Amino acid sequence: MEFRILNIGLAAIVLLISSCTKEVQIEIPGYNEQLVVDGSIRQGEPPIILLSKSQNIYAPTDITAYLNSFVGDAVVTVSDGTTTVILDKICTDDLPPGTEAYAEAIFGMSIQELQQLPSPLCVYTSFDPNIFGQVGKTYILTITHDSKTYTANTTIHPPVALDYLTWKPETNNSIGYLYSFMTDNASTSDNFMWEMKKVSDPFFTKPFNPYFNDAFFNGLAFEFTIYNPMSFNDSTYAENERGFYKFGDTVVMRLSRIGKREFNFFEKKINQVFSSGSPFATPVNVPSNIEGGALGVWVGYSTYLDTVICIP
Repeated sequence: MEFRILNIGLAAIVLLISSCTKEVQIEIPGYNEQLVVDGSIRQGEPPIILLSKSQNIYAPTDITAYLNSFVGDAVVTVSDGTTTVILDKICTDDLPPGTEAYAEAIFGMSIQELQQLPSPLCVYTSFDPNIFGQVGKTYILTITHDSKTYTANTTIHPPVALDYLTWKPETNNSIGYLYSFMTDNASTSDNFMWEMKKVSDPFFTKPFNPYFNDAFFNGLAFEFTIYNPMSFNDSTYAENERGFYKFGDTVVMRLSRIGKREFNFFEKKINQVFSSGSPFATPVNVPSNIEGGALGVWVGYSTYLDTVICIP
């Protein structure tokens, strides 16, 4: 009797264990290569378009693979509704004379670093002043590649000015933050990107998240703190000076206004970077304003510049 009870109990345990296991098969969708667009146009400057191909998640991630993903056989045009210009492909190994500083600003690298790359970087642009960005105009981007056509449009909205920008020292008077005051327009929905540089620097530096909008201060006047994003990659700054501006620095802030769709792209992209690898993060789909099946963004920037000397 005890033997039968034991057998019945053992059978129940085996049945329970087997009922708790189930083979799950997950169908992972195949990889579809897509065109990736990184395009911008700023008031007083030419359009800049970088084209590349999306990469398989299991593909190599070294610099050579990155450079090999760039697309150099597309036809790219930009139109303001009146003038249409076919953009030229310009590469870092064949720069027109006098454009070295411009290439540094585009790629955020010194010309020496660009020349040391295993293969050149290329952009589509035009030095025709008729297609340089102008406030109030809408610019239509058209890309033809591999028998497919992609389109997008963006508007350069009127820039928004700061009321003031000033440096306030900390207790030792040798370092401090910048403080800016802005009066927001209640009748518009504004989206921004901010960057900083020393007046002698060839290009601007973005903080990790340079994008913000007026969702929480629409129509209000407020002061906000601006830390120093350059200091985190500058060996002349001590650890306790990171984020501060030094006494005597002359720095330039560039405040750029962008459209709502463009802001949504950058906001979601930043959120995706922040949550990367976290099993508890909410999945983020980065919206694109490119029509036709491409990824990326085509964005118009309007610019407000303010320079400040860091003295009390």
